[in-house]
Amino acid sequence: MPVPYIRHARYADEEALGRLDRRCWSVLHSVQPRPGPPYEPFFNDRFGPLDHLVADLAGEVVGYIRLGFPTSLVSNAHVRQIQGLAVSEEARGAGVGRALLRAVQDEARRQGARRVTLRVLGHNTPARELYESEGFVVEGVLPEEFLLDGEYVDDVLMGRFL
Repeated sequence: MPVPYIRHARYADEEALGRLDRRCWSVLHSVQPRPGPPYEPFFNDRFGPLDHLVADLAGEVVGYIRLGFPTSLVSNAHVRQIQGLAVSEEARGAGVGRALLRAVQDEARRQGARRVTLRVLGHNTPARELYESEGFVVEGVLPEEFLLDGEYVDDVLMGRFL
């Protein structure tokens, strides 16, 4: 698979991003119920196109990563948080997630951030391994924080300095 082009999202990507998000939904990484019609808009008052980087392969959006602030506090403004990452089934295993993760760290640096954090479900081994391979470390665990599909799942807090 060719290397995807990583770029900021555009309003024109909204439909494709919404479809990708719904197709990728899984209890492996989502604590929200499966989305169903009527579907919420992908972009909203909190997150717009500039808060997302997309992986574009031959004009098709095959992945995205969302970068935001963990809080609205001025004293926390030097930290960014990854608040969503999805890669289409067809593009998995081809380095798309890694490319998005590296690009979002560059974007966080460009914005003046010193740290990037994220939350990942304890049973999501593929994501945890990816994050660890890119320098993220476990900074905390909230044991059995979520009940998903009849199982209690840890919420793992990870972060890294830039």
